[in-house]
Amino acid sequence: MPQWAMVIDLDKCIGCQSCTAACRAENNVPFIGPDEAELGRAIFWNEVLFDIEGEYPHVDASIIPRPCFHCENPPCVKVCPVGATYKREEDGLVLQRYERCIGCRYCTVACPYGVRYFTWYDGEWPEGMDRYQNPDVPLRPRGIVEKCTFCVHRLDEGLPIPACNQACPTGARYFGDLDDPASEVSQLARSPRAVRLLEDLGTEPRVFYLKEGL
Repeated sequence: MPQWAMVIDLDKCIGCQSCTAACRAENNVPFIGPDEAELGRAIFWNEVLFDIEGEYPHVDASIIPRPCFHCENPPCVKVCPVGATYKREEDGLVLQRYERCIGCRYCTVACPYGVRYFTWYDGEWPEGMDRYQNPDVPLRPRGIVEKCTFCVHRLDEGLPIPACNQACPTGARYFGDLDDPASEVSQLARSPRAVRLLEDLGTEPRVFYLKEGL
């Protein structure tokens, strides 16, 4: 079985957030209004972070897309008291059993990357919007934690490309088998341009970033 991993080329990323929009549509990620966002209740399975310094026209911007990192040693799995968060050994994905989750949020605290989200919403969409739901992905009930799955429903059906990768207009994202030395992902992950966030924590994340000069 493949061991899935993602590589994101920060020198190609333009911050368009097509990946975020595609992820929301593919995985039924709830849309919220500004009032809920102010309360810190936004949910992003694939958030794009911006760090902008300076003033126009002398502006320096850093852009970092942030999915779940599907760590080799995931701290979220270790702290879950009911086994709701687990690592699927056959392909390395870190997944969630929604029916087991008790909403204690230990995992959100344990995750050093900030990519796990408590669901404040009841799983029902506004009238008329249900036509846009993806029937292949379950709606999450209120009171549980959710996150990026690398589009596991696609992978399990033999479509080895997450929606975020498919939507990227600049080809900044790569996805594949990290254990296959001939795969593009495996080769890019060994590139001198490749870095992983917070490597000193020993989580061994399976999302790699490419950036010149790091």
